[in-house]
Amino acid sequence: MRPLAPDFDLNDLQHYVATMEQERGFSGRTVTEQALLLGEEVGELFKAVRKHQNLGTAAGSVVGTVDEELADVMIFVCAIANRLGIRLNEAITRKEALNETRVWASGVPAS
Repeated sequence: MRPLAPDFDLNDLQHYVATMEQERGFSGRTVTEQALLLGEEVGELFKAVRKHQNLGTAAGSVVGTVDEELADVMIFVCAIANRLGIRLNEAITRKEALNETRVWASGVPAS
């Protein structure tokens, strides 16, 4: 499998994740399975943030770094999007366009 280029975009990442899952035998997982695994990865991210902020973690707990856990979260997000036919760059663009029309809790309209 070819590695990602240093300047990859979301489309590249989604394609990479689809290929990686196929090669590693993960492509048969359901959306539900992937979503549950994403939840576990988010928990690992929380632990990594606790460690990074010196808030302590459970004794004997193996904790990765924040950047490693963020990468894992992104991989699972891409895997779920791929299964549902969602292009994340388009979804983010649409969502931010909607967010720009909202008034936030501060009472200040979005830019």
